[in-house]
Amino acid sequence: MRPTLASVLLLAAAAAYAQAGEHVVSQKGKAFSTQKMAVKVGDSVKFVNDDPFAHNVFSLSDTKSFDLGSYGQGLAKSVVMDKPGLVDVECAVHPDMKMVIEVRK
Repeated sequence: MRPTLASVLLLAAAAAYAQAGEHVVSQKGKAFSTQKMAVKVGDSVKFVNDDPFAHNVFSLSDTKSFDLGSYGQGLAKSVVMDKPGLVDVECAVHPDMKMVIEVRK
């Protein structure tokens, strides 16, 4: 039996996500552990709260818009970066917390 175009595309997409990486950004001292980061399309960024109070990580960027909601110490939330471009990330609770993620092909 010959594979269909749809099945070939599905396998290619699955292979790309299988190779995706996970990047960790800590939140401590009302700051992100890095101010700039480069990731690839399909990679996830995990935001870990190491502060004794809540953070609310979000982005309004055209490349990736998200709002992780408020979460406390020891908790983490992740976002998959699904298209190339720049993602400006902030904390809704602490306006001085900012970082930029460059998502590359």
